[in-house]
Amino acid sequence: MLREPAELRIDGQGHVELPLGLLAEAGLAPGTEIMAFSEGDGRIVLRRMEDGVRDLIERGDL
Repeated sequence: MLREPAELRIDGQGHVELPLGLLAEAGLAPGTEIMAFSEGDGRIVLRRMEDGVRDLIERGDL
């Protein structure tokens, strides 16, 4: 559930800055290793690396 929507912009290098409040709400901190994947419908998902790998293993994608 997104509590505080943040309007972000992708720069010319493909970079996006995530507000610290948004990271805190998600339980992420600067320096946390994450993985990103597209769900193909304009949605990009960010997951903690260990959580994302576990999800992929459970789905049989690894």
